[in-house]
Order: sequence, then C-alpha cells, then structure tokens
Amino acid sequence: MTTHKTQETQENASKPLLKTLLASAALWAVSGAAMADITIGVSLPLTGPASGLGIPMGNAIKLWPTSIAGEKLNVIVLDDATDPTKGVQNAQRFVTQDKADIVMGSAATPVAIAMSDTVAAASTPHFMFSPAVLQAGKDAWAFRLPQSNAVMSHALLGHMKKLGVKSVGFLGYTDAYGESWLKDFQAEAAKIAPEIKVVATERFARSDTSVTAQALKLVAANPDAMLIVASGSGAAMPHKAVVERGYKGKIYQTHAAATRDLMRVGGKDVEGAYVVSGPAVIGEQLPDSHPSKKVALDFVQKYEKAHGAGSRNQFAGHAYDAALVLEKVVPVALKKGKPGTPEFRAALKDAVETMGRTVVSHGVLTYAKDNHWGFTTETGVILKVVNGDWKVE
Repeated sequence: MTTHKTQETQENASKPLLKTLLASAALWAVSGAAMADITIGVSLPLTGPASGLGIPMGNAIKLWPTSIAGEKLNVIVLDDATDPTKGVQNAQRFVTQDKADIVMGSAATPVAIAMSDTVAAASTPHFMFSPAVLQAGKDAWAFRLPQSNAVMSHALLGHMKKLGVKSVGFLGYTDAYGESWLKDFQAEAAKIAPEIKVVATERFARSDTSVTAQALKLVAANPDAMLIVASGSGAAMPHKAVVERGYKGKIYQTHAAATRDLMRVGGKDVEGAYVVSGPAVIGEQLPDSHPSKKVALDFVQKYEKAHGAGSRNQFAGHAYDAALVLEKVVPVALKKGKPGTPEFRAALKDAVETMGRTVVSHGVLTYAKDNHWGFTTETGVILKVVNGDWKVE
C-alpha cells in the first residue's frame, strides 16, 4: 500500500533539506569566489590582412601555462578579422559578458586603437599587441607589448647613419601604423640624425594588391634608402614592387615584417633587406652578455618544438612575453583582490606599473605610471636577409 504525505508534511520534511542545500550553495559561492578563474580576453587578426601577425600570436598563446599562482587561466581568443568594428565587438563581449580581468589585442594597430576606449571605460588592463599610439590621457589602462615605433626608428636610423644614408623614400600603410611610423621616424631623425631626410612619401591600403604607381614615383626620386612600413606577408608585395622597378638602393622594413613570411613571399627580391626586430627571433646570435639571450632561446625552443623549425617570429615573441608579465604581476595583484572584481583589475594595473625591470624575449621592460611602452632605445636589432635567413648586423 502506498502512503501519500499531505502537502504540510512534505513541506515540513523538505525544510532540513532546503537548509542543507542553501548552506551548500553558500559554501560553494564562497569557495568559488576564492578560486575564481583569471579571465583573459584576446582579440587577434586570425583572418584578414593582418592574419600573418595574429596566427603566430594565437599559436604562442596555446603554450601559456594553464594557471598562475594557483589560479586557473581562462583564456578566450576571438578573431577580429583585422576589422576595427569586429575588434570593438570582441572588446565589448570581454568586458560585459565574460567579465575579463585583462583584455589583450589586437595585433593590428587600427583594431587595437578602436578597442581601447571600450576596455578603458571598463577599467580593465589592456595589453596591446601592436605599437598603437593613443591620444594624450587615453592610455591609462593600455600597455604595449611590442616596441614603440620611436624605439625601432632609433635602431634603423643608427644603422642608416653608419651606412651613409642621407635620403629616404617612404612607402607605408595609410592607417595608424603607417602614419605613426612616418611621424616617429622623422621626429627621431631630427634628434639623432638630422642629415637623414624623407624626400618622398607614398602610401597604400592593407588590402591593396599592387603599388605599381607608388613604386614608380619612389624609384624616380632615387633616395639612398627605402623604408617600407607594412606587416607580415603583406610587407613582401611593396618590397618586390620597388625592386622590380629597378631600385638598387638599400631597403628597410619595420618590426611588423620580422617574419619568415617576408622571405617566403618575397623570395630573391628581399635578399639583402634590412629588418628591425626585437632580439627574440635571433636568440642564438645574441652575445652571452645580452640580458634576453636565455629567455629568447627558451621562447625559440618551446615555440619551434610545437610549430616546427624556423617558425619563430616577432609576433609570437610578444605573446610569449605577455605570459612572463602575467607571471610577475598576478601574484602581486592577488594580494589586493580576487579575480573577477574591480579591485583585482586595478591591482593588476598597479602591479604592471610597479613591476620594475623585467627581462623578456624581446628585451627589458620597465613600465611605470607615466610610461606604458616599457622598452628603451637599446631594444631594437637590425637583421639582414642572407640566403633566405636572418643574420644580425
């Protein structure tokens, strides 16, 4: 015979169970807060014109540790397709839906700049994977992992000066990366090599497939050297264009071209090219006294073990360095707040600004409250393409 309890009896019987469930839920909430994941939202150009930068960064992120200081890393990587609008959408998702403790990206400068307002408005640290220049007072929450264009201009100009270069032709992107390089290069030249002048300037869009008209004008100007400002495999096309139009002078490329894609696509036309880079890509060629030698070799060994011999590049090095910065600042920030809280995000920002001298694969970072660039003028190295490989000048 089945016995049916009255509603009152059932309610009375369920009260102890309800108390137990509520107590368990409260305990879970407390323990969950104590062990909350550190959420990192990463926006990368995995497709589009800047995919040559984003893909190796994504590959390097796969090598990050799964936890830091006992806290699990929850890393969310989204494709921004080299599109500023998509980058902003990714940033909005990170700070609203995912409650990210840190936002990283993009590797494409126009996208990184577009993302910055959204991330700053959420009072969230923003690790930029491009040398993006923001308006004065707009970079309180933004830190750059790549070297600034001014720092790399310093290295380029020093090399040009040694080779007796006096006139330079400029062929660069129409966007923020190209324009900031032109501005910083000219400003740095005025300081350390006033005899070097930009005598002709031509521009092109990232999506352009030909620069024949621009190349003809620059070759006609016949400068001592050409400075090409482009990125990844896209840097090969303008380089080939000036060579095919008969230019015989020296050709320089920026750190956005420090990838084997330049040699793969450019072939014999890029032989002898000079490329400014961070030291990460040539760890074996660094002197033992170089502070980054050990770290650069570690980056190369781990990255090429996972992705094949010769796969190292400037961009993967920046993503590798981001993890080194996290390993230094996260333990400090955890003393002031728990992941997922405004206190933790503010503590992360403070920790980066006060972390002091930090050796990474690309040099030595020393951020400060009034310096969110980190690298000094000693960071840049000049590589020469010799027999399809890098050789330090």
